[in-house]
Amino acid sequence: MKRSEIRELAFKLIYSLEIQTEVDLEEQIELYAQNNEIKNKEAIDYISDCIYGIKENEKDINKTIEDSLTEDWKIERISKINLSLLKLAIYEIKYKDIPYKVEINEVIELAKKYGEDKSGKFINGALAKVVKEMEE
Repeated sequence: MKRSEIRELAFKLIYSLEIQTEVDLEEQIELYAQNNEIKNKEAIDYISDCIYGIKENEKDINKTIEDSLTEDWKIERISKINLSLLKLAIYEIKYKDIPYKVEINEVIELAKKYGEDKSGKFINGALAKVVKEMEE
């Protein structure tokens, strides 16, 4: 299983958790792996790391997202799909040392596949601000 395929699976679970209320993360990860017939240990570990990492760093990730938005945007206005993609990308760029060019490219492809017409452009702009601030 390719890393981009595993990243897509992680995004789908992040999105699912984004639209649910309080849930048991461990149980949700197990159910997700079973329902999607994910047997690859590397994939399950990767997805688990993303889910727990985003949860653990949620305040910082949300602040990073808010800081990347223009003044007329608020985090509450972002679609759950775009928000999920931003959380995944920011987590991997800031906490996992994934090269930002690779991460941004893959997340934009997911935005084109699952988001609205302008999702790719929106996410690209937000992540460009994140990377610029990290490099300063």
